[in-house]
Amino acid sequence: MKKIKSKYQFNNITALIFIVVTEGLFWSIALTAFYITVSNIKEFRFEHPYFLWTFLTLPFLITFWYLNRTWKNKALTNYSSLKLLPFIHNGFSNSKSILKFIFLRLGLGLIIIAFANPQYGENERVVDSKGIDIMIALDVSKSMQAEDLIKGYSRLEVAKKGISSLFQNLKGDHIGIVVFAGDAYKQLPITPDYKVANMFLSNIETQMISSQGTDIGNAIDKCVSSFKDERETNKAIIILSDGEDHEENALNAAKEANKKGIIINTIGMGTSKGVPIPIYRNGKKSGVKKDENDQTVLTKLNEQMLMEIAQAGNGSYTRASGMDIGLKTILNRINKIEKSTLETNRYTTYDDKFQIYLFIGIIFLILELSLTDKRTTFWNQFEPFKNEN
Repeated sequence: MKKIKSKYQFNNITALIFIVVTEGLFWSIALTAFYITVSNIKEFRFEHPYFLWTFLTLPFLITFWYLNRTWKNKALTNYSSLKLLPFIHNGFSNSKSILKFIFLRLGLGLIIIAFANPQYGENERVVDSKGIDIMIALDVSKSMQAEDLIKGYSRLEVAKKGISSLFQNLKGDHIGIVVFAGDAYKQLPITPDYKVANMFLSNIETQMISSQGTDIGNAIDKCVSSFKDERETNKAIIILSDGEDHEENALNAAKEANKKGIIINTIGMGTSKGVPIPIYRNGKKSGVKKDENDQTVLTKLNEQMLMEIAQAGNGSYTRASGMDIGLKTILNRINKIEKSTLETNRYTTYDDKFQIYLFIGIIFLILELSLTDKRTTFWNQFEPFKNEN
């Protein structure tokens, strides 16, 4: 009777001892291999080391496996008497059950290592960033509040959206921003960081400069001084304005800038038809701007002035139409300028080695799925662990 009982029940003590020993061997080999690798291969690392924390779930897996075997032992004896068991069941193979679990355990362990992605072989790559330095001169005078390009959007809002699209299409170029009205100042120094540039761009408003007017010449001078003389790069200025220059020194400033090799492109913001300038209080439109005679002040695009500035700066003029500020024309003009090496970046790369761990891990899982813990005539000939107490 004892022999029949042992045939139809798992020997949990033997299995648990074997699993603990196997687990100890696994970790001894794994930690030794890791120590030797780290000591001898300087360029070794795990790309995603946080996946290794998954190993903490393995004790729960062992506990579940042990409890499942205990449940099967009780369930089978409750299902039938020991005398009838030989007629309805072939019995359990203790060794096959242990082997199944070892396959599962090794498969999961190797897959965890694969997800952590061990990497060897540090390689240094040098990448040259090529481009030009570009300063954006943006008109923030009150006339840029006019809504003649598209209903519900001011000239300034259309200009900002166009500049943002320009940033998305630039590759490797360094950019800076100057805002101007009756005066001009640097909003953003030359930077390769387009995200930072967009952040500064979003904060630009017409209230930034109290001195009203449109001093394009001062804006050009501020852009020129923003370029770094020690950087031997090609340079360009893009001016977005309605062209209502009240200082009349823009042409001379453009010519002087071009003598230094700086190309100036202009974009006309507005229409040739005179439109009123809205006045806002607390974010709400409260009326339109009027002169001292209580007459509505009209603003219109001074296209001729912007054309002359572009010609003096050996650049091109584009007129905004709706939400289109002539982005394609600007990019084509910029791309014709010879790109210089702005900076040299060094990148460290590693060779992925997860493939071998993933491949072997999958093989172990396939073996686990293909193996059953039921006794078979063939397996009984090679049974390493008899179900005997």
